[in-house]
Amino acid sequence: MTIWNLGSINADLVYAVPHLPGPGETLAATSMTRGMGGKGANMSVAAARAGAQVMHIGALGADGAWARDRLQDYGVDTSHIATLDHPMGHAVIAVDRKGENSILLFPGANVEIAQSTVRDALAQAVPGDTVLIQNETNNQAFCAETGSKLGLRVAYAAAPFDAQAVASVLPCLDFLILNEVEAEQLFAATGKRPADLDVTDVIVTLGARGCSWFDNANHSQRDFAALKVTPVDTTGAGDTFTGYVLAGLDAGLSMQEAIAQATRAGALMVTRAGAADVIPTLSEVRAAPF
Repeated sequence: MTIWNLGSINADLVYAVPHLPGPGETLAATSMTRGMGGKGANMSVAAARAGAQVMHIGALGADGAWARDRLQDYGVDTSHIATLDHPMGHAVIAVDRKGENSILLFPGANVEIAQSTVRDALAQAVPGDTVLIQNETNNQAFCAETGSKLGLRVAYAAAPFDAQAVASVLPCLDFLILNEVEAEQLFAATGKRPADLDVTDVIVTLGARGCSWFDNANHSQRDFAALKVTPVDTTGAGDTFTGYVLAGLDAGLSMQEAIAQATRAGALMVTRAGAADVIPTLSEVRAAPF
């Protein structure tokens, strides 16, 4: 089967800093690198490296040819990435010595994707495929509604969190993943906890404490512990986890098996500095010493 990902593609400008800057603070960085990121690109690369066939739906500016080439190198099909008269998205990322980060995002071409691009891509999907969306592009609701009508598994990573964006796709969702803070924001906006949502599978990630899976079809909850590692950079770890979970499900793994594999991938990811460019392959995840 195939994962169709309507997702952002960014240039990540990563600055190593002694600590995350406070309001009004000028802080000298000790290094700077440019890599590829964006929640969409990260998830596409993660799913592809986990063994899935991934079709990325998105947009770049003329300045983003290098990112298209890199996605192809990583095994992602870029046939449905439009080139627009807008600069590509980029993120300015500060990473401190403990691996924590602070991100400033410019969406660029990511929020200029035409409905026709989404429609033409999903016209090639078949029932049983997965369509994945995040909150870093436009046309999320259109994509979710189209995917639902086509009989696709509709998955949503609710970040960056926006109550209106979540509300627009919630009726179409089969799979929802969000972190602990986002789950509280969703409750504040809707009055519903994960177990109360009309979504078959909900995963709430808990950082160093692991994650919880709400199997709402069977009214059950299962908690999964995180693996203990020394973090270097947490950028992209959640995206890696999401991509691996969906790739595992696409490959026929049970949810428990998919989460276990994704937990290993996420743990390995935080030991590396960077985003899409350093997401581990499935063979690396299986060989990891934990």
